[in-house]
Amino acid sequence: MTNASGSSASGSAVRVLIADDQEMVRTGFRLILQTQPGIEVVGEAADGAECVEMARKLRPDVCLVDIRMPKLDGLDVTRLLAGPKVVDPLRVVVVTTFDQDDYLYGALNGGACGFLLKDAGPGLLVEAVRAAARGDALISPAVTVRLLARIGEQRPASRGEVSSGPLTERELDVARLVADGRTNQEICADLVVSLSTVKSHLTNIQAKLGLRNRVEIAAWAWRCGVVGDH
Repeated sequence: MTNASGSSASGSAVRVLIADDQEMVRTGFRLILQTQPGIEVVGEAADGAECVEMARKLRPDVCLVDIRMPKLDGLDVTRLLAGPKVVDPLRVVVVTTFDQDDYLYGALNGGACGFLLKDAGPGLLVEAVRAAARGDALISPAVTVRLLARIGEQRPASRGEVSSGPLTERELDVARLVADGRTNQEICADLVVSLSTVKSHLTNIQAKLGLRNRVEIAAWAWRCGVVGDH
């Protein structure tokens, strides 16, 4: 089932594609997002194969993708649209009812820049879409610390990885806060610095460590044991 609209009249709205096999969920997400200024829902897909086809045709700014869908599941969709081998990757936020470790790992390894639980609430859904559109990443606070900590336990860093960079003390502070699930605005408040300064630190961290987004920064921080190491 497809429901696509034209492009934004302003040309600057965040264009979103929603993929979920439940019509009620798609409708709910659309109603939440369309009430927000600067966000436009450009299409809906009821299965994974349709999502991939529509995404490649419409090139939305953000794809909201359910995990469990017919034909292709959300992890396959994520790899096809945002995976490391994709030449021109799209920004994918995985949204699921199921708080399972393998789903999170699969989504992040597949290139997703966000992972939300469906009960996270409208505010977090909107925040995740805006974050993805900016090139940031967001994981539901309910799973962030627990699952990233488990990544650290399962994949301890080598000595070379810990010393990679090296990061400055302020960059380490930013990495710790990212690993704690803080948003850019919260990092600004904690460190008493401007938003542009935080973004500059994040860019430097990614460049020095060869990371793609803030989710990978958080995972690195947990693996290296720098979280809470003040």
